[in-house]
Amino acid sequence: MEVVLGNRHEIPIRISRRELTGALGDSVTVLPVVVAVAALTDLSLARLLLGFATFQIVWGLYYGLPVSVEPMKALAALVIAGGLGGAELVVAGLLAGSVLLLVGATDTLGRIEALVGRPVVRGIQLAVGLVLLETGVQLSLDGPAYALAGLVVVGVSVAIGRRRVSALLVLALGVGVAVATTGLPTPRIPALGVTLPDAAGVTVNAAGATAGQLAMTVGNAAVATSLLLSDYYDADVSADDLATSMGVMNLLALPFGAMPMCHGSGGVAGKYAFGARTAGSNLLLGALFGVAAVVGVGVVAAFPLAMLGVILAVIAVELCRTGLDTENLPLAIGVGLLGLVTNIGVAFLVGVAVHRISSVRGN
Repeated sequence: MEVVLGNRHEIPIRISRRELTGALGDSVTVLPVVVAVAALTDLSLARLLLGFATFQIVWGLYYGLPVSVEPMKALAALVIAGGLGGAELVVAGLLAGSVLLLVGATDTLGRIEALVGRPVVRGIQLAVGLVLLETGVQLSLDGPAYALAGLVVVGVSVAIGRRRVSALLVLALGVGVAVATTGLPTPRIPALGVTLPDAAGVTVNAAGATAGQLAMTVGNAAVATSLLLSDYYDADVSADDLATSMGVMNLLALPFGAMPMCHGSGGVAGKYAFGARTAGSNLLLGALFGVAAVVGVGVVAAFPLAMLGVILAVIAVELCRTGLDTENLPLAIGVGLLGLVTNIGVAFLVGVAVHRISSVRGN
């Protein structure tokens, strides 16, 4: 089926099998992290899923392209690892959203990217990967049998050349175990409401987490995503435009119980690799997330945490691989290790300082 709706790029929106598989390719970057956050915190999975459902559809219609909507992984990793509280997560998300809106609206993203430096961005990605890996290993040790089953699924996926979907397959296995334990979930309409930010979340920790997240967002969610949309779809979507939409998204969604969200090159690449060529993949994925919010929430409480640990480890390895893809490997590794042993905010500030000093000396 093909329909033409008003959008910025006047691209027809198709609803087809390829768009559906593309949507599933993007879900690899979203569902495992969202389920982990819901399972390990008191945040509502239904509200988290509804946030992603809404903005998959909104940005798909607005851009007319298979753009991605992903969790802000640095903030998600800190929450999962217990280094950031729920109130701090909301404050950090609102801070990040405000900065992105300001930066995007004033077309200053390029200057910020140059100031931060790509090796620092890679180092922050490495730090997030290491934090997630540590948490994943700890969770896996709580149920060795479940962890082993998850590792077998990952091993088979890698062996047959389906490494990208390994986390999603372990997630499906864990859902199967949870359903077998609790029975089929009862559909339930999520309760909606507006929650004001808690003043207790205004901490130095939240500010540091925001700085680390913004370092990743500038490089991956804005600049790299803009380049991929140009390469894959010949579309002119600037990094500043993407920053603006991310700012709007977080400022609107977080008061309703969503988690901090961003665009991302990984989601765009996932959609494209699995066949998506139009915003139809966004509409389909938004609908799937909406259905999951209604029927799948009861499964989370029974999800085996050891399998969740395997999922986090798989995501962590991918982030670490990305973090090591840089021309200044010592700086990236230094930032990554510093982020693991101190916090991501400190690692970000030290990394920027070292990068600027080395850049001045190089000139």
